[in-house]
Amino acid sequence: MLKLNYKNTDSMIIGEENGLNLSEEFENYKDRISDIIKSLNQRKDKYGQWLQWMNLGYNEETVWYVKEFASMVEGRFNNILVLGIGGSALGGIAVTEALLKPYWNLLTPEQRGGLPRIFFLDNIDPDTINGLLEILDLKKTLVNVITKSGSTAETMSQFMILKDLMQKELGDDYRKNIVATTDKKMGVLRQLADQEGYKTFFVPDDVGGRFSVFSAVGLLPFALLGLDIDQLMNGIKDMDLALKNTDINQNIAAQGALIQYLMDTKKGKNLSVMMPYSSRLKYVSDWYVQLWAESLAKEFNNNGEKVNIGPTPIKALGATDQHSQIQLYNEGPNNKIITFIRVENFDTTLEIPRIFEYTGIGYLGGKTINDLMNAEADSTRVALADYSRPTMTISIEKIDEYNLAQLLYMLEVQTAIAGELYNIDTFNQPGVEQAKNYTYALMGRAGYEDSANSLKEKMARV
Repeated sequence: MLKLNYKNTDSMIIGEENGLNLSEEFENYKDRISDIIKSLNQRKDKYGQWLQWMNLGYNEETVWYVKEFASMVEGRFNNILVLGIGGSALGGIAVTEALLKPYWNLLTPEQRGGLPRIFFLDNIDPDTINGLLEILDLKKTLVNVITKSGSTAETMSQFMILKDLMQKELGDDYRKNIVATTDKKMGVLRQLADQEGYKTFFVPDDVGGRFSVFSAVGLLPFALLGLDIDQLMNGIKDMDLALKNTDINQNIAAQGALIQYLMDTKKGKNLSVMMPYSSRLKYVSDWYVQLWAESLAKEFNNNGEKVNIGPTPIKALGATDQHSQIQLYNEGPNNKIITFIRVENFDTTLEIPRIFEYTGIGYLGGKTINDLMNAEADSTRVALADYSRPTMTISIEKIDEYNLAQLLYMLEVQTAIAGELYNIDTFNQPGVEQAKNYTYALMGRAGYEDSANSLKEKMARV
């Protein structure tokens, strides 16, 4: 199982001004935490609670369907192209970057075991889209378009471009190169898929995009790439069982949530840094940023009071950002809590040769890059404590399907518990919807004419 070291948030280590009396706080909040955990697990099956993501690890039907489809199309495609934005892409990027061999798309087909390359179009930059289209053979590309609503402007504009090109190149067979992941019954994409005969998978009801990585949104691309989704499910189920424990002293998601909440509300640490010491986990930080920001930043609490709360998540990468951000973390404003992710066992070992022995770098000879990476992680953690900066460290045994699923699911549960502590709706995103509506108005979507006129007036003033 994952391990969480939170000692460097304790006042005994970093002082009373910046640290917490954790034994006292755990005692003070033990009943509240217990009630939250019980409530989340009791509500997860109730429609409208947006907690169905807690059941995704047990969805054997979806696992069977995606594995069946992956088997049916095995060997047909050289490329998988995922069209999606936000939660429709970030989880997929995080998992594939972590679990596939580094530089996967640059490997030969033989080195990839005959499995396809994977590309994510998670933005609408025209240069990026055109550049990708120049290198893809669309006849050998499976396009997976992902949007629950079916009306996401960014994703559907990409799809319109791809569909048009594919129809011109493939004729009526273009349908065989498209799979849609969307709502089961409603939305524009569902309508188009039914009319044109695309293979479809669905995003479950009551699962928001940022919590959808273990639905067909993520599982389909993972199966197509040969990842072991059974082990992903096993990791979720084992972590879910552990996180049902209502004792805060035994529940790492509850510990992380409470510490982050108290650091924000009691100590003014409203910046939450996620810093894995592994390049393979770099995009876990991107995924975490959306999860934390959209879930916990809210204008109103559950009592209807205007609060404008929410810790700001920041992504960093060890050891890279020791040379760009640690100066700020150590000597700048003491307004951050930093969470490190430390990998205990890397897949490979790389030894530093015993050369230049009579120079100032000779001491490195005979050591391994593995030793150096974890020495960097440990030394940075201790140095930050010297400056009275709070840090936590999540230790993951190795980067594989089982352990990575545990990490992501734990962070999802941590977020849900934190939302309850803040007394906000963790699962809505009204601030995002406002910007979406303005975009619809500017692009001339029917029904948004009044909004377009009002928006144009506002834009003229600012």
